[in-house]
Amino acid sequence: MLTTRTGGLWLPFTQMENFDPAARTFVRGEGNYLLDSAGKRLFDATSSIWTTVHGHCHPAIVSAIAQQASQLDHSTLLGASNPVAEELARTLTALLGMEYAFFASDGASAVEAALKMALQYWQNAGEPGRTRFLRLVDSYHGDTAAAMSVSDISVFKTRFGPITFETLPYNIDLSLLEREDVAAVIVEPIVQAAAGLRIVPPEHYAALQSMAPLLIVDEIATGFGRTGTMFAHEQLALAPDIVCVGKGLTGGTLALSATVVKERVYEAFLGGHGEMKQFFHGHSYAGNPIACAAALANIALFKKDETIAHVQAVADEIKPALRDLAGRTAVREVRGAGLMIGIEIVPSRVQNNGAATPAWSISNALYERGHFTRPIGDVVQLVPPLSSTSAEIHTFISDLDDLLAAD
Repeated sequence: MLTTRTGGLWLPFTQMENFDPAARTFVRGEGNYLLDSAGKRLFDATSSIWTTVHGHCHPAIVSAIAQQASQLDHSTLLGASNPVAEELARTLTALLGMEYAFFASDGASAVEAALKMALQYWQNAGEPGRTRFLRLVDSYHGDTAAAMSVSDISVFKTRFGPITFETLPYNIDLSLLEREDVAAVIVEPIVQAAAGLRIVPPEHYAALQSMAPLLIVDEIATGFGRTGTMFAHEQLALAPDIVCVGKGLTGGTLALSATVVKERVYEAFLGGHGEMKQFFHGHSYAGNPIACAAALANIALFKKDETIAHVQAVADEIKPALRDLAGRTAVREVRGAGLMIGIEIVPSRVQNNGAATPAWSISNALYERGHFTRPIGDVVQLVPPLSSTSAEIHTFISDLDDLLAAD
């Protein structure tokens, strides 16, 4: 037990009583690898929680950051603009086939903006009674108050009930879509990452093709190539009114998110000064020029490196190894889309070895073998940088297979 209390770093989602941060301190990033303070080189099998796209410290993104930092470090978007934010807005809206981008920092901030947009949209449109939100079962959209409210994983939100509001799971009762008090439906497309890389049945999206409420698609985890297309909702033929992006937007280098909207949403906020229709929401670092420069460099690399084709090829190449892994008695299921993969273990068939859970025991053992991952419940994550090679991923799968065979 750590008994010295001298102050210092408090880690998220981490029980600090018995955790020594020095045991896992990363000091460098090189491509698809992290180096810790002990000199150990680790394959980043979680993309540092679904953010790193083209590998750590990619020279093109690093150069873009340095160049922009020397020209304009920051200027507010509250009643002003900057050329880099404008260029990124044009680039993002073109990618998504939408019209306007509203910038924030982390993904949860983009979701908060989307939910507030939906509420004010209906107020501005003369239907203030539309205040209800629908979401998927097992949803997760972030840890801020409104984002928690449209989430459905109890461990993340039960303690914070006093600051959340009630939402309804539409895929239990599709008639909910016809309610006249619904402002919007928010969904994660294809993969529910925080639910253990859960795959949503395609039919749960079918009813969203034509409906009165706004459709918000949360691409924060799934966007920028993770599932084999630039955005996962492309595979579902969805036509969202609002899309939230983050995480991979800057290639995993800087905090930046965006809430991207169709023109009809934007136009509902236009009016005379006395009408007070402008969007009453904003963030200090929205559209930060350095972060926007990183995002533009990141997006340019998709074309230069043919990233989407690479993801599709690697995903196909590792399928046989994943099928073999799924045959282990210690594995309940292997599931995923593109390079978002979850391996759910059978806890009773895996030794705990003093770890918090059997899945943590496996993850700790993988660390010793040169792989950094973090379990979600009983699910071992394999969500590597999109620049990962099939050889690197095969090594991870082989080491995991060895560990599960030993148990």
